[in-house]
Amino acid sequence: MSDVVTITREGAVAIVTIDNPPVNAVGQAVRQGLWDAVTTLEPDTQVEAVILACAGNTFIAGADIREFDGGSMEPWLADLIDRIHSSAKPWIAALHGTVLGGGLETALGCHYRIADRRTKIGLPEVSLGILPGAGGTQRTPRLTGAAAAVQLVTTGVPVSAEKALEFGLIDRVTDDLDADTMTLAQHAAGQPVPRLDPAPAESNLSQDDWDNLRKQVEKQARGQLSPVRAFDAVRLAFETPLAEGMDAERDIFMELKETDQSKALRHAFFAERAVGKPAALKSGTPRDISRLAVIGGGLMGSGIATAALSAGYTTTIVEQSAEAATTARERVAGNLASAVKRGKITEEARDATLDRLTTTDDFDAVADADLIIEAVFEESDVKRAVFDKLATAARPDAILATNTSYIDPTTFTSQVPNPERIMGLHFFSPAHIMRLVEVVRTPDTHPDVLATGFTMAKKMRKVAVLSGICDGFIGNRILGAYGRMAGYLLEDGASAAQIDGAMKDFGMPMGPFEMFDMAGLQIGYSNRKREAATRDPQMRYSRIADLIVEDGATGQKTGRGFYRYEQGSRAALPSPETEALISAERAEKGITPRSFEDSEIVAMLHAVQVNEAAKILQEGIAERPLDVDVVKMMGYGYPRWRGGPMQEADARGTAQVLSTMQSIADADPGSWHVADLLQEIGGKNGRFADLNT
Repeated sequence: MSDVVTITREGAVAIVTIDNPPVNAVGQAVRQGLWDAVTTLEPDTQVEAVILACAGNTFIAGADIREFDGGSMEPWLADLIDRIHSSAKPWIAALHGTVLGGGLETALGCHYRIADRRTKIGLPEVSLGILPGAGGTQRTPRLTGAAAAVQLVTTGVPVSAEKALEFGLIDRVTDDLDADTMTLAQHAAGQPVPRLDPAPAESNLSQDDWDNLRKQVEKQARGQLSPVRAFDAVRLAFETPLAEGMDAERDIFMELKETDQSKALRHAFFAERAVGKPAALKSGTPRDISRLAVIGGGLMGSGIATAALSAGYTTTIVEQSAEAATTARERVAGNLASAVKRGKITEEARDATLDRLTTTDDFDAVADADLIIEAVFEESDVKRAVFDKLATAARPDAILATNTSYIDPTTFTSQVPNPERIMGLHFFSPAHIMRLVEVVRTPDTHPDVLATGFTMAKKMRKVAVLSGICDGFIGNRILGAYGRMAGYLLEDGASAAQIDGAMKDFGMPMGPFEMFDMAGLQIGYSNRKREAATRDPQMRYSRIADLIVEDGATGQKTGRGFYRYEQGSRAALPSPETEALISAERAEKGITPRSFEDSEIVAMLHAVQVNEAAKILQEGIAERPLDVDVVKMMGYGYPRWRGGPMQEADARGTAQVLSTMQSIADADPGSWHVADLLQEIGGKNGRFADLNT
C-alpha cells in the first residue's frame, strides 16, 4: 500500500486506515493511497465491507491547502469519492475529532457514517473563499434538505455529532466507535449498497423562498463572495441531477479559487499560523507557568483573569479594596455564566473554573505567582505605582507583564530588578473573548519570557503577535493614523455617516466614528492630551472629537457623541448638536467643505494605514507584513476576506496605494510623510507579501 494508508482485515471486513499527521489532511499521498485501496479491495472476494478510519486524534480534517496555489495532483478528490461511492461493497466511515471540508466530503462518499459523540462536523470552505468542491454542495442537500445544507455550506460553522445526526448527515452516534463501527460493518456486509439518488433533491421552497434566503446569505456575508456562490451551488442540487450539479460545483470552485478574496483568506489562514513563530522566539524556551495574578479587576482585568482561568491557570485578582475584589469576582462569574448560556461550557466546568479564582485586596497575594499581569488604568503614574509594589512583593524570578495599550513599558518599570523578565501583554477588550494579544518586547526582555507569553496565549486559545515598542504598538498606532485621516475627512466636508458607510461597504463591521462612540470618546481624548506635549506643531490637529467631549458628550454611554443615541438603543442617529459643532469648527478654520466619493474615502483611509504599517516595519516594530495583517484582522475588525491592509495593498497594487498616499502627503505635508518602504515597494509595484518569507 502506502506510508499513509494501510489495509488490515478482520474476517470479511477490511479496515482502511489513514495515518497522515497532524490532521490526516487528504493530500495527494492520501488520495493515491485510498485510490489504491479501492483498487485492491474491490475485486477481493474475501472482503464484504470496508471501514474507513483514521489514526490519531481526528478523522480527515480537510484538504491540504498548500495544494491550492501549486495545483492539485491526481487523483482528484471528487473522482476518488465517486469511486468509493460506486463500490459494490459498503464503505463505513468511522468519524472522530474534527471532520471538516474534504474530510466530510469523503465521508459523504461512503455509504454509512458513524461518529463518536464528541465529533465536530462541518464544511468550512467558505472561510477560505471557496466552496466544497468534491460534492459537498450536492451530496449534503440530498441527505439534509435545504435549510440544513444552506446553513452548513454558507456559514462554514461545524456542528456537533448529535446535530449532524438530526440533520441526516450521519447514521449513528456512539460512545464506542471501534466496536459499533465493526458491528455496523458486519451487518452491512453482503447487503445491497445504499446510494444517493442522482435525481435533483426535493424541496418545498418556492422561488420567492429561495430568493429571500439568498438575500439573507448576502446580508450575512457582508461583501464576501463565497457564501453567496456556495448558496447558488446548493440551490442547483434541487434543480439538476447529481452529475450536472457536481460539474457546476467544480466550475464555481475554480472560479472562486482564483479570486482576490480567496487568495486573501488563504493568506489569513497561513498568516495566523506563521505569526506565532517570529524569529525572536527561536532562542526562547517557555517557562512552566501554573499560577497567575492580575492586578486590577475592572472590565479588562476580569476579562484577562477569565481567559487565564479558562486555560486552566490558578488565578488571583488583586484589587484596591475588599469591595472592589468582590466586584471583580462577580465580573468573572458573569463572564463564565455568559459562556454557559452560550453553550461554551457546562455549569460543572464553570464551578470548577471559579474554584481556581481568588480575589483579594492584599497585594502580598502575588508572592507565589509565576506570572503577574498589571491591568490598571492607562496612566504611567498609576502603572508605576503598581510596579513599585511588584518590585518587592513579587518573586525575583516571576514574569511581570503590563497590559498597556499605548505606553512604553520601560517608562514605568525601570525601578524593577531583573528587567529581562518584563514584557507587555496587550489584550483586547473583551479580553475573555477577543483572540488577539500583542506581546511587547522591551530592550531587556529575555527570549524565554517572550516564549512564555506566546505559550500562555496559545493555551488561552488566543493568537499572539510580537511587537516592539512605539506609541500604540502595532494596532493602536495604525488606528491612530486611521482615526486622524477620518477626522481630516470629516473636517474637509465628508459626513460621519458617509465615512462610516463607506468603510462598512468595504467590509468593516463599523465605521471609525461609530467605533469611537462605542469605545467612549474620553479614551481618545485622554490619549491625545497625553501626546500633546510631544506632538509635531506642523501636524494638522482636528479638534472636533475634543470639542464633543468638552461639550459633555462621550459617545453611546451619554447618548451623544458623533451621533445621537436613544435610550436603550445603539442605533446611530444624526445629532444636530454635533453637526452644528462641526460646521462651526469648519467655519472657524476657514474650511470650505467639499464632496468625496465613497471610493476616495476608502482609498485614503486604506493608504494611511498601509503607510503607517510600512513605517512600523521599517522601524522593526513588526517583523513581517503578515504580523500587521493579523493584528488588524483579529483586533480591529479588518475584513478577513481582504486579508489585512498589507494583503489588500498587494491586491490593489502597491503603486496605486503609493500614488494615493503621495497625494495625501502633498496636500498636507506637515501632517503626513510617505514611508520609505512604501516608496520602495510601491515605486516598482512590488508586493509586501514578498517580505513575509
